[in-house]
Amino acid sequence: MQTKKIPQNELISGSFRDPSGVVLKRKGSLYRRVNLIYRESYDFLINSGLYRSLVEDMLLIPHQEAKKDQKSNGYFKLIKPEMIPFVSYPYEWSFSQLKHAALATIQIQKRALEFGMSLKDSSAYNIQFWKGKPILIDTLSFEEYKEGQPWKGYRQFCQHFLAPLALMSYRDLRLNKLNRAYIDGIPLDLTSSLLPLSTYLNFSLLTHIHLHARSQNRYAAYSEGDMRRVFLKMQLNPPRVNKLSLLGLIDSLESVTKRLNYKLRGSQWGDYYSDTNYSKVGFEQKKRVIEKFLKTVKPKSVWDLGANTGLFSRIASKLDIPVISIDGDPEAVERNYLRCVEEREENILPLIIDLTNPSPGIGWENKERMSLETRGPVDMIFALALVHHLAVSNNLPFAKMASFFRSICKFLIIEFIPKSDSNVKRLLLFRKDIFPDYTQENFVQEFKQYFTIKYSVKIRHSQRVLFLMEGK
Repeated sequence: MQTKKIPQNELISGSFRDPSGVVLKRKGSLYRRVNLIYRESYDFLINSGLYRSLVEDMLLIPHQEAKKDQKSNGYFKLIKPEMIPFVSYPYEWSFSQLKHAALATIQIQKRALEFGMSLKDSSAYNIQFWKGKPILIDTLSFEEYKEGQPWKGYRQFCQHFLAPLALMSYRDLRLNKLNRAYIDGIPLDLTSSLLPLSTYLNFSLLTHIHLHARSQNRYAAYSEGDMRRVFLKMQLNPPRVNKLSLLGLIDSLESVTKRLNYKLRGSQWGDYYSDTNYSKVGFEQKKRVIEKFLKTVKPKSVWDLGANTGLFSRIASKLDIPVISIDGDPEAVERNYLRCVEEREENILPLIIDLTNPSPGIGWENKERMSLETRGPVDMIFALALVHHLAVSNNLPFAKMASFFRSICKFLIIEFIPKSDSNVKRLLLFRKDIFPDYTQENFVQEFKQYFTIKYSVKIRHSQRVLFLMEGK
């Protein structure tokens, strides 16, 4: 029996690869069709108690079973999962975010085995951050475990989690951006070539990265005839891994993941607030003005662009406003996230995004993973101590900024910093001043094309001005 065709404007583009079911959106709510092929696995998931156990520990997104379309019998069930407020991607996560997502995946796999099931994949895209914690959003990722069956998600775990974590730990935090270029995880042969020789002395990395990569390359070099013989041999004598060995593999992955660490070194912006040129009075005034603006507008959500370690994000968070705290510096975002974990902050999601090169739509038809702009609009944006970096460091005209901000927000709290400010002087120190239009007058004129200025407040002991604007 054929499944009823789903209108393209309802189908969530990132879900088309899964034969078990598709995700669709109707009237602002998410639904998931469970196809007939997944009927036995779904029933096992629910009846075994695994679903309840994972949901109670906030490891799996909860759902309700919804009423099926009476006109369609082409699928088994329709479920309505809890809506994730903001979808983020692994290439936007800090080191510790990716590490915690990896450990959550391992924990879920261990729990699944306890209930007679196993994860059939381990994609990092199946994890989202919800209420400050990583959580699995793919309810259809489970299958019944059969004795002797290897873990199907092993290769994917190594490419999606272990490879980028090892590269970030041993080489550079910025290498996580390779996840954007390789949508199915960083290839293990590339990872192996980039890691230092010392990692060959680490038994776990030797096994899961270097030897794993060599094994993959050996199969890739086989001729078509060789592959047929290998396939036939596997069909006649499939590889078997007893449960004890499988648990040993998972324990090994968990152990090496836990041991991978990154020591914060301090970056240009990681210690930004310890080197600010605000006076104490001016800084406290700035915080009060932002809080007043927030209480005036009462936005339902905020994106803090150029958030650094999230100091101003927390003003909104304490007012119970969800905040996406965005910065291009991996160390600043790592510090922000670690503070969220330490203080159990549920309203802030720190992300690594360069505003001059924000996350694009990628994957099939450039639609599997959404661009930053597609994930908007948002009620309010913070653009604090940001305009001078965009204008002077990146040659962005005010008109371009105003147009972009208006496309993704209704309200805007923005700070203008003049050329007389020491931070702008620092940016101009090693380059020619080619910015005659960088004045407050031109700034106001260009932004007025897209926004109405509701309030402007000069920060004491400085020439800086805070504006509250509303989109036209």
